[in-house]
Amino acid sequence: MTADSQAIVPTEEGTPVAGLAHDSRGGISNVILGMILFLASEIMFFSGLFAAYFSTRAANKPWPPEEFAHILNPFSLIIVATAILVISSFTCQFAVWAIRRGDRTGFLRNIGITFVLGIIFLVMQAIDYGILFGEGMTLGSGPFGTTYFTLTGFHGAHVFGGVLMLGVVLYRGMSGQFSAKHHDAVEAASLYWHFVDIVWILLFSILYFT
Repeated sequence: MTADSQAIVPTEEGTPVAGLAHDSRGGISNVILGMILFLASEIMFFSGLFAAYFSTRAANKPWPPEEFAHILNPFSLIIVATAILVISSFTCQFAVWAIRRGDRTGFLRNIGITFVLGIIFLVMQAIDYGILFGEGMTLGSGPFGTTYFTLTGFHGAHVFGGVLMLGVVLYRGMSGQFSAKHHDAVEAASLYWHFVDIVWILLFSILYFT
């Protein structure tokens, strides 16, 4: 066996159980690094959307318009959806901790719960959209409607992408592809899921409480 091939085979001593890196050289794996770089671009993307929102808001008074002020009630279905997404972030992290310990049963249980909670969030967001449409608020309802549905719609698309990612991780996990030594894809998926959770918390706070 060559020196190079030995460098890429994880060893018991070189396999971390609490960090992001999973090779014997001690660095961050390509999968994790790729996700971090991708999330950096996503942060810039959502920063642009937030900047556009605040710019539009400053140029339009009152905000929200009087005809829609009563619609956006934070203590309605949307707060339940928010709680579900926050809980899913915890179950996702529980799954990561489980696979780091080599607990495949705990990993599959928690990643499965996270997958289901993500789907429930999307369904509840769709129901909330239906309620808003019924109240006459649409993407064409002036600057407020446009910015609201643009922000929440793009976030919903990211949640959908995250659900697909979790589904792939769940399928691979059920096929026995992850272990305490090899689970970079699980770590990467968890980073993405935590990101969409944080973005939603910011969106929910800005759209409903400011």
